[in-house]
Amino acid sequence: MIETATKRVTLALTGASGVQYGLRLLECLLAAGCQVDLMISKAAHLVIATETSEELPANPDKLTQVLAERFSQLPGQVKAYGREDWFAPAASGSGAASSMVICPCSGGTLSALATGASNNLIERAGDVALKERRQLLIVTREMPLHQVHLEQMLKLTQMGAVVMPASPGFYHQPQQVDDLVDFVVARVLDQLGLPQQLIQRWGEASSESN
Repeated sequence: MIETATKRVTLALTGASGVQYGLRLLECLLAAGCQVDLMISKAAHLVIATETSEELPANPDKLTQVLAERFSQLPGQVKAYGREDWFAPAASGSGAASSMVICPCSGGTLSALATGASNNLIERAGDVALKERRQLLIVTREMPLHQVHLEQMLKLTQMGAVVMPASPGFYHQPQQVDDLVDFVVARVLDQLGLPQQLIQRWGEASSESN
């Protein structure tokens, strides 16, 4: 496990394609010793079943148990919450983590955040992050984009969020799909201030060769 100061992160997976990014990020956060408050939307569960071989229970308590057995290295390191668990820490400014990541972020969630809707825990958690001026990273995965998408991204950026389209680079010469996933996850970890060894940074290969 990477040695780092304990960091608490709220991680939400919503119903956009690209749940591999969110699942890999969860794995890396836990490996880094972070405490993770996890929310997976109903649509995200459907995407997980469609795009991966994962079988994750929808019940938050069962999901917490499964993830703790598979990934967690510290007692209580990960806890899952349901869509209407209004007593979750993320639902209040006095309890929410200092950082939240929505990965991937669907168009619907993007719209809800931009308009201040709080119809479920994920939307409320994002609203809390914005009103408390805390770190909010939004990993969008959609193409092409229409005017409303672009306007909402601009609006959220102006409100303090960081919009991070899942646009992997290729300068690390990816050999498989996992390498492209790791590129995006590495950038998220950079934003969170967490060490990562998933990819070489720009210029590192040239420096090593010299």
